[in-house]
Amino acid sequence: MKKFIRVLIKEPGKAAEMRTIENTLESLQKIVGGYIETVTMFADLVIICNEEGRIKRMPLNCEICGVDFVGPIILAGVDGEDFGDSPKDEEGWRRLLPSLFDAEAR
Repeated sequence: MKKFIRVLIKEPGKAAEMRTIENTLESLQKIVGGYIETVTMFADLVIICNEEGRIKRMPLNCEICGVDFVGPIILAGVDGEDFGDSPKDEEGWRRLLPSLFDAEAR
């Protein structure tokens, strides 16, 4: 397992940004504000969000592939059974999901 991973983080009301974070449960929980839940989007991409985000009435963040996410989210890669580096760099994400970089987008 990699000690640090490069991921895309999107917080409600802010533009998404690439960051290098510690690849630990504690670090992921701190970013999303609680217990984590993963949503597998592709074989090499997972979205990490707050498991109780809707129950806690966290603010609406964004919509990706028809799914509304609340609270902060992390787009990370998959490395076997572990999280890995994002499968795209920031420019790749800007082309694929430009709305994530619009702070005004929901």
